[in-house]
Amino acid sequence: MAQVGLIGLGHMGHGIARNLLIKGHRLVFLDHPGNRPVDEILSLGGRPALSPAAVAGGADAVILCVNGSPQVEAVMTGPTGILSSLSRGATIIDCSTSLPSSTLRMAALAHEAGAHFLDAPMTRTAQAAHEGRLNLLVGGDVQVLASVRPVLDAFAEAVAHVGPVGAGHRMKLLHNFVSVGFLTVLAEAAAQAQDAGIAPEDLVAVLQAGGGAGVALDRMVPFLTRGDRHAMPFSIANAAKDLDYYVRMSTEAGAAATAAEGIRQALARAAADGGAEATLPELAELLRDHADASAGTGVT
Repeated sequence: MAQVGLIGLGHMGHGIARNLLIKGHRLVFLDHPGNRPVDEILSLGGRPALSPAAVAGGADAVILCVNGSPQVEAVMTGPTGILSSLSRGATIIDCSTSLPSSTLRMAALAHEAGAHFLDAPMTRTAQAAHEGRLNLLVGGDVQVLASVRPVLDAFAEAVAHVGPVGAGHRMKLLHNFVSVGFLTVLAEAAAQAQDAGIAPEDLVAVLQAGGGAGVALDRMVPFLTRGDRHAMPFSIANAAKDLDYYVRMSTEAGAAATAAEGIRQALARAAADGGAEATLPELAELLRDHADASAGTGVT
């Protein structure tokens, strides 16, 4: 079994850690105030380390599960970054949602240090991470991917190779543009329906019977009908960051991002209005509150 380092024990990383240990891998993780409670991870044999370099020392693979590109760059290249202690031939696996241009720079630095690099962003939820059923979109060399499949298979149900380094993050941003875009459209429709006095159950029934049906609606239903804020614990701040990355990626490629820019602005406004830590389904409530406030002040 492999020696694995893991940086980022948040909602997704915690599930990754527990499944790596359950499947018999050895795990060292970064002791960080942003981690979820680690009692279970410690009880399964996970060992904390005080720096990224200490996490990477002696590891066959180091998994990054942090907020985005600035954090990836910091834990890789800082004074006590993983590149300072990574063994030659080891593999960095970036499961974060990162900006592809940054990913290419980090991969080049890893190769200069004699290591391999895969971008392997995740889809599905924190519950799927807990159950070891994530989907991974992997960019990188197919032989490197094959060498770390036992590690990835410990926490992923499906591993799709989508192209060279950077392709995984490009695909993830495309995926999140579509999924977050759908959720944002549904949130605005729900806010409008509430203003019009339409019962949430009636709106859901009409959408489910027509073109509005799908996974995005299924994830909104618990909040719309029961006020359940925990069924989809994906924050508006993270959604706004992903849409910002998508727009930046499109701009760098010279591609249009007209619809994405509108969604990005809606999410950024909701985050700025105090909803950054709210879950994405709660956007329906925040959009309605924003409309009410605008109507009360004459702002349009």
